[in-house]
Amino acid sequence: MTEPTGTGAPGSHWYDAEAGPLVRPYAMTGGRTRPGPGNVRFDLIALVDIAADGPGQAEESLLGPEHRALLELCRHETQSVAELAADADLPVGVVRVLLGDLLEAGHVRVRRPVPPAQLPDERLLREVIAGLRAL
Repeated sequence: MTEPTGTGAPGSHWYDAEAGPLVRPYAMTGGRTRPGPGNVRFDLIALVDIAADGPGQAEESLLGPEHRALLELCRHETQSVAELAADADLPVGVVRVLLGDLLEAGHVRVRRPVPPAQLPDERLLREVIAGLRAL
């Protein structure tokens, strides 16, 4: 095994030239494992997007890099919590905590997808399609 090479700030170790410095998940969340004081539960399929009055550049500059990365991903399109975790290459638990911070600050909004019980009946949809084809 090769020794890690130190580059950059004292105390930071680069374990791979392409990977960059290693940052532990608990460092990103400040040791927290639950999102915010309200203990909001983010399902994997919950949809996240930027709030109508999202953060300005001044507010966003005060956020950590992981918070900013999540905001940037949400800025392009509405995404689920699972998609955000995959795209940001972060553990889902970390993404939930970071989203809790963003939600509490009013930077994002979270919506639940439509429950299957509230979706239209398949029979009704087939009748609509048949009616459209008859036109």
